[in-house]
Amino acid sequence: TLNLQDQLLDKDVPIVAATLWSEDPQLAARAMDAVMADMRRTDELMSTYKPESQLSQVNAQAYERPVEVDADIIDVVEKSIEYSRLSDGAFDVTYASVGYLYDYRTHAHPSDAQIAAALPGVDYRQLRVDREAGTIRFMRPGMRIDLGGIAKGWAVDRGVAILQQFGIEHAMVNAGGDTRLLGDRLGKPWVVGIRDPRKDGAVVARIPLQDEALSTSGDYERYFEEDGVRYHHILVPGTGRSPSLVRSVTIIAPTATQTDGLSKPVFILGVQRGMEFVKRVGGVEAVIVDNEGQIFYSQ
Repeated sequence: TLNLQDQLLDKDVPIVAATLWSEDPQLAARAMDAVMADMRRTDELMSTYKPESQLSQVNAQAYERPVEVDADIIDVVEKSIEYSRLSDGAFDVTYASVGYLYDYRTHAHPSDAQIAAALPGVDYRQLRVDREAGTIRFMRPGMRIDLGGIAKGWAVDRGVAILQQFGIEHAMVNAGGDTRLLGDRLGKPWVVGIRDPRKDGAVVARIPLQDEALSTSGDYERYFEEDGVRYHHILVPGTGRSPSLVRSVTIIAPTATQTDGLSKPVFILGVQRGMEFVKRVGGVEAVIVDNEGQIFYSQ
């Protein structure tokens, strides 16, 4: 097992970890190095915390002109638009047009007037992606995108694909709350715990899985409380504010891109509408902890 734990003092940087089995120690080391190198590359391209990243350049310039980016960013943005359409806008990477006004480390949040001024920039339909030219363009001023709601899952799937290229058949790759399982755990299923949103170290459920992916989105990941209001990193695109219907959502599906991209809209939709959405998507399961701590399971 190897962990990539750069910048651990920054809570906004997820821990990336991979576990694999191989009878060839040298092959295992090469496979692990390849996964971690790819994770670092994805972070260099798509981090909004790095002003030199291609994504930061998009946010700085894409309203003025089409910005040329790496094909991987095009791929992730197109996936984001796909999930935005699927969820009728409950998932929207342009939420960052308001989201950047929040700073969870300093407990800063925007005023009502600031949110109202920034909300017109939250609209994935005003995002133009030209795959052939390799460019991204914003059609409204003040627009920003943040791929944190899907890029980790996408990177986890890439990690698993890399391990498969090395002939690895049993592995787990995790980035933050997004996990992909390759095969079983040497004859037994992997047992994955779902964290209790209000008790550190406690779990609300343990689920046996193999050859599947799992993502959890919770209101405890990046948050602060003020005057009885919990401000957390998941925002409703239409309001620019944190939803309070549930505490956490866990999605199980074949790929981590799916689980990462679906956990946020289900969180925003709440228990009833979220479960209806999961059923409509198909091939996906969910575990939801509501705002009173009650647990709900899909079929």
